[in-house]
Amino acid sequence: MKIGITGADGLLGWHLRARIRAMLPNAECRIAGRAEFADSAALAAFACGLDALIHCAGINRGADADVLGINGGLAARLVAACESACAGGEMPHLLFANSTHHDRDSAYGQSKREVAAAFAALAQRLGGRFSDVILPNVFGEFGRPFHNSAVATFCHQITHGETPAVNPGGVMELVHAQAVAGQFLELIESGASGQTRVKGRTVLVEDLARQIAGLRADYLDLRILPAMTDSHDVALFNTFRSYLFPRHAELPLDLHTDARGTLFEAVRTYPGGQAFLSTSHPGVVRGNHFHTRKFERFLVCAGEAEIRFRKLFTTEVLTVRVSGRRPVIVDIPTFYTHSIENVGEGELMTLFWSNEIYDPSDSDTFPEKVGI
Repeated sequence: MKIGITGADGLLGWHLRARIRAMLPNAECRIAGRAEFADSAALAAFACGLDALIHCAGINRGADADVLGINGGLAARLVAACESACAGGEMPHLLFANSTHHDRDSAYGQSKREVAAAFAALAQRLGGRFSDVILPNVFGEFGRPFHNSAVATFCHQITHGETPAVNPGGVMELVHAQAVAGQFLELIESGASGQTRVKGRTVLVEDLARQIAGLRADYLDLRILPAMTDSHDVALFNTFRSYLFPRHAELPLDLHTDARGTLFEAVRTYPGGQAFLSTSHPGVVRGNHFHTRKFERFLVCAGEAEIRFRKLFTTEVLTVRVSGRRPVIVDIPTFYTHSIENVGEGELMTLFWSNEIYDPSDSDTFPEKVGI
């Protein structure tokens, strides 16, 4: 399977790459950015031989002329590249990240309609498949504040001690980027054409800001994990946490010490979840995998360890040295491959907790070495 993504550095494009890495590890994932769009031969080479091509590139803010010109120009270049690359061959399944704004009277809405029409015409000319995917407001880890969504903006502001400006009475329909990425892969697998409307959760903007502020109060101030009753709550909390890392990679614990010894609370949580202990001999490394939804907590109770992280598609490795002599909480961010190594001379004892019970048929655990 060969899948191409335009706009791969954007929020949705990045999550698509992560979803493909997790669910289709043997797939070839190509990306096209500014350099490819500036070179017609390079863009045609990108499109050549693809099984599916997901178009996420474009802008949603700016002067009307820029929004129309840039979005239309990108689509025109991609159409020409497909026609060139597919001459005498089969057109890839073309999928378009459209928006619920497509039917609105705005430059952005008009540009979305025109791009969808251009892609539909291309598919008709070449006898290919085109999926027009209508998306509400997409949020997720690593979204750009003041750009991608109110979720990104609120998370950034609240984690930096700022008070968001909230539009009273405002309403939003939200969907996590991984849910959208999953929908795109399902469309590719099924070969479905036509228009698909991805549905999210409708929330009041005031309630959203209040919920994110509550996450900060519970998680950072009280060390309480919030109730995560459904996938939306889990996704929002993981998104919120992405704006804390790595500044809050360690969460200090309150140690209660007397003549008997020391007591500390490892996990305080509303919903429950699963906690377990492990022991590791000196030099043993556990992990080297990542999660797309699972919240996981590490706490070294005895021994010396190094916990290492690397964000997917990057090379920088962050190392946190932890010790049973000074217990700290280390919460693993989603989409960071991670490992824990016993670097001491004795046995390492570690407490692990996750927000869901381990299910070997759906473990949300994908192998990837931290060191590359």
